[in-house]
Amino acid sequence: MAVPPIQRPPSPARLRHPWSLDILLGLIVVAALPLAVVAIPNTLSVVAGLLPPGLDQAGLMCANGLALPALMLAVPLAAALSRRIPVAHLLVGGLALVALSDAAGGYASSELLVGVVRVVRGVGSGFVLAVTLAAVWDRAPVLRALWVGMFGLSLLAAQALALWPLDEVSSWRVTLQPYPLVSGITLGLAAVHLVAWMALGLPAAPVPDLRERGRLLLAAVPAAAIAVAAISTASEGWRAGPVILLAVVAVVGLMVLASIGGAESRTLAYTMVAVGVVLLPSAAQVTLVEMGGLGGPGLRGLWVPYTVAGLLAIAASVVVRLFTRAAGRWLAPLGLLAMVVGLCSVRLVVPSPDGLVLAVPFSLLAVGAAVALTAALQEVGLGTAAFGLSLGCAGVLTGFLLGTGVQMWMLDGVRSAQELVDRFVGALHWWALIGGFLVVAIIVLASVMARRSGAGAAAREPVPPPVPCGGMPAPAPAAAPAPAPAPADVLLVPAPGNGQGDERGDEHGAGGSADGRGADGRGADGRGADGRGADGRGADGRGADGRGADGPAGNAFDKVGAVSEERERGQEPAVPPQGQSPEEGSTSGSSS
Repeated sequence: MAVPPIQRPPSPARLRHPWSLDILLGLIVVAALPLAVVAIPNTLSVVAGLLPPGLDQAGLMCANGLALPALMLAVPLAAALSRRIPVAHLLVGGLALVALSDAAGGYASSELLVGVVRVVRGVGSGFVLAVTLAAVWDRAPVLRALWVGMFGLSLLAAQALALWPLDEVSSWRVTLQPYPLVSGITLGLAAVHLVAWMALGLPAAPVPDLRERGRLLLAAVPAAAIAVAAISTASEGWRAGPVILLAVVAVVGLMVLASIGGAESRTLAYTMVAVGVVLLPSAAQVTLVEMGGLGGPGLRGLWVPYTVAGLLAIAASVVVRLFTRAAGRWLAPLGLLAMVVGLCSVRLVVPSPDGLVLAVPFSLLAVGAAVALTAALQEVGLGTAAFGLSLGCAGVLTGFLLGTGVQMWMLDGVRSAQELVDRFVGALHWWALIGGFLVVAIIVLASVMARRSGAGAAAREPVPPPVPCGGMPAPAPAAAPAPAPAPADVLLVPAPGNGQGDERGDEHGAGGSADGRGADGRGADGRGADGRGADGRGADGRGADGRGADGPAGNAFDKVGAVSEERERGQEPAVPPQGQSPEEGSTSGSSS
């Protein structure tokens, strides 16, 4: 007898994610997201005085602005590539591109090289955004909340993080390599994560399905169109009116694309577009207005409001993630309304010489974005989340276009420095008003689309019954079950007696079935046209021998009792002849 081999349970590391790797992934998220988003602002104008005489400042400005269009196109591409390349490998690749751009930025000396460095930086940053979202998707719930909180904080503080390394610098190339040390450390953490993932044999991160991959590639189309239009406005010197009109068309296009899919998908897409269009452009303008040269506290006075807003955003995201799993329908609009209140407070407290008061608008913007995004991400899959992230990144460039158009309109015809400052602040106030109305319009649109989806679901036809394994549709249930006719097997010998059993003989004419109406016209209950059945019993329940319905006619026990009575009287029951087939019955009937 062969002894079966002992089945050992799999390693615990293969059954769940070790907490140490979750901590490592959390550190990567905290370091990588700000590193990716800091590539968006174009800060070359701050160091324009350090440019060598032979370089074209306008051309370098356009080349330095290529990072955001490249990031927009890289996000859906990275999400689509995750179906073929593991997420851990893509994370290392994206951070390697960021580190490569930092290293190459120190050697850029022409417009072409600056453009190449910024494109590489944008592609790497887009990969980092999409891949980190996929990496935390099925891990500990706190990690996804941490990702959302850090994403909101990164958008809020991107302009300040981009300006911080430029304080008292001596080279303009610092704009191309703002944080090389952080890039190297983050790349090392990603490499450790990759080695641990391969050594422990952890399952691969979730990936978008085939249908979602098609939507991701579709999201790259408006991103490319908006990128081309933005580059044209910067290089061709467009006026304020066409720039604003282009931005409005871009917002409408993003909302149309966000309307594709189910109600949950639309909620996330609308929320991502609103956060992308409003958060970073608004925070960037507030940061520029609060610089020391314009009477504000400067960057040193803004770090406390940024820190408070970031901590509150992460905490709010964790609370929503852990305790409100099915509240995305009402929490997402509530978070967007908090952002509207934050934009209203910008009009009230900015500019302010005291940086602490800016904690109010910053916290409302960051917490509102974190609550809305976390609640909307609760109800969707990874592919839908990556699709919404792609639209959100395209919304950032659209918001910058709209804000730039408003600034160009307000600063046209400035004659003095004080008028320049006043109109610059006025442009911020107008932008806050426009952004608030835009977010309210998105909330109303999302509510209307959700109501239409609910009404369509209520008016939909009932779902047909499931198809059995055989492939034929299941029969509809009958109103009342009809008695099934007994099989007309003439080879069966009927039981003796005159009852209405299932094996009743055909003694009243050929062609009769066991209990149904045959050639003699008897029905399923054995009654013929005259009201009497095969045993001679009429409608009153009495047969030819005078027995009623309680006589020995109904079941097998009654038949046994009838046979016993005949044997007591000395009469043996006659064996009935073998039944005839329907063909023989019809032949004999015609001959008679």
